[in-house]
Amino acid sequence: MKESITIKDLYEIKAVSDPRLSPNGEEAVFVQTVMCEEKDDYISTLHSISLQDRSIRQWTFGDERISSPRWSPDGRRIAFISNRSGVNQLYLISRDGGEAELITDFHRGVSNPVWSPCGEKIAVGVRMEKGGTFDQKEGEDGKRKPFVTTSMKYKTDDRGFHDDCYAQIAIVNAGTKEMRRVTDDEHDYALHSFSPDGKHLAFSTDKNKDRDFSFQSDLYLFHIETETCRQMNGEPGYYGEASWSPDGTHLAYIGHNREYENATHNEVWIHELQTGHSVCLTEGMDVPVGDYLNSDSIQGSSGTGIQWSKDNESFYFLASDAGNTVLYYAHIEGAIYPALLQEEQHVYGFDLDSDRQTILLAMSRPTEPGELFTLHVPTGELTSITSLNGDFLAGRELSTPQSFMYTGADEWPVQGWIMKPAGYEDGKKYPLIVEIHGGPHTMYGNTFFHEFQVLSSRGYAVLYVNPRGSHGYGQEFVDAVRGDYGGGDYEDIMRAVDFALKEFPFIDESRLGVTGGSYGGFMTNWIIGHTDRFKAAATQRSISNWISFYGVSDIGYYFSEWQIQSGLHDIGTLWKHSPLAYVKNMNTPLLILHSENDYRCPVEQAEQLFIALKREGKEARFVRFPESNHNLSRTGKPSLREARLQEIVDWFGEYL
Repeated sequence: MKESITIKDLYEIKAVSDPRLSPNGEEAVFVQTVMCEEKDDYISTLHSISLQDRSIRQWTFGDERISSPRWSPDGRRIAFISNRSGVNQLYLISRDGGEAELITDFHRGVSNPVWSPCGEKIAVGVRMEKGGTFDQKEGEDGKRKPFVTTSMKYKTDDRGFHDDCYAQIAIVNAGTKEMRRVTDDEHDYALHSFSPDGKHLAFSTDKNKDRDFSFQSDLYLFHIETETCRQMNGEPGYYGEASWSPDGTHLAYIGHNREYENATHNEVWIHELQTGHSVCLTEGMDVPVGDYLNSDSIQGSSGTGIQWSKDNESFYFLASDAGNTVLYYAHIEGAIYPALLQEEQHVYGFDLDSDRQTILLAMSRPTEPGELFTLHVPTGELTSITSLNGDFLAGRELSTPQSFMYTGADEWPVQGWIMKPAGYEDGKKYPLIVEIHGGPHTMYGNTFFHEFQVLSSRGYAVLYVNPRGSHGYGQEFVDAVRGDYGGGDYEDIMRAVDFALKEFPFIDESRLGVTGGSYGGFMTNWIIGHTDRFKAAATQRSISNWISFYGVSDIGYYFSEWQIQSGLHDIGTLWKHSPLAYVKNMNTPLLILHSENDYRCPVEQAEQLFIALKREGKEARFVRFPESNHNLSRTGKPSLREARLQEIVDWFGEYL
């Protein structure tokens, strides 16, 4: 008999990321990440798989984390990043095996390795101050010093408070290990790729002087020998992930012109090097380029961007479309269509072997964490080549989500999913938990979600939808939430509950719960301030007060102006959209979960809400997670991720 999914199954899931085909197409490398209960940390290892017999070989061992494996052009070595020395450094390992060789020893570490076409050099990202050198060591006299800034952008959720360093680019000689700086100024650079002839690097940066109010990223080509660079994009915006055609005549890149600020769809652009002409190739698609699908079971970054075919005229990319992240084929003349025809797919990584017309995919589905697949391009045949989670899944009872469409606010069609409880029996009534995603410009969809399976295993039906503001349903839909927080989006979610109660008679309307994080936490707070239909709620990393959020969040002042479309000049509007203004109406018992090092939605948002609720005599429980940031539920310390889920399960267990 199969067992139910448990919270501790977090430690059983093997996350697959960053698949990379060898130059000869005979094998691939990938990263496998697991959560280790004993170490209370993540352990990732490098593996290879033969595409002929599907045999898997483990290349690295130990308790460290690794990322970004990249084959050398001749296929004899793999570069990767590892923290085995305490800081992320560049390593090389031979395809034939043996010990990995340390290539860099920079005290701040390196990231994002990119091989030069000749295979002798590797470009990397580094954090350095202007004028800094690679042989200087980080000074530390043991004394605490005050933090001083004149910048409004002085902290970020993942980094904390900023130092005097900037994201720079360096080139490492793979033989001599000598490092030299490519950039040396007070701007942040994002490294993309070498040109096929090895003479240029493509990178993005914002060179505007007014950094507090500049929100763009321009694309540049840097000539390595002359150390000159020229801007590629004519229209200001946010551009990156540049990739050359094999013959070097075209440059494809991803970005947008910020017409709708951070709600603007990413597009694919093609730049012809000879004429200097750029064209937006995906303008008519009306879906965002990239992977915007939420999941709590994918670790690492695959960073696939755009992959060119050897014909120099076509390429592949990912786009988020109605709950799926889809692999698309495109031709520079304008033809675009899905390369993989599957009803349910979350493709979050891929690599192309143009000679053999094979694409290697990392893909998750609703009842399957990520695995590797091959796609034969001419026939469209999809073949599973790994089953790393097969034994685990074979012993677990899973709930299969059912997709549906319903009518939301303004009579717009909205997509949602319902999961029956594990062990479902006809004729019985079950409590329902509504899950609300963050962003709001992300989406739920057809991927494995451990949290949802846990709730199902505890006897709950689970409802999740993509209200207006979600990606995957067109530019008008994703932009509709801006300036209307708590309006049409709230109605979309309430109509989803109405629809579910009507269409799924197994739901007990007297036992409804609601939860969500970030924007989903805001909406959870908003919901219980505007209706009493829910018997319990759990708000996570939430926003309760837009007035204070404006000044305390790492993105507060511009995010509020973009999303609420108001600032401190109009406190009335900020307060009108703040759940804290409606505390007197909150009668639903509320569990408040928040990370203490969350700089995106700082913990003071939870503190204000908790104190206001208690002052009104409301029922609330406040749980603070130490040493955790905004991404606790996805990449947080394993023991705290476990504790978070236990708090949610216990809270709904008490009230539903």
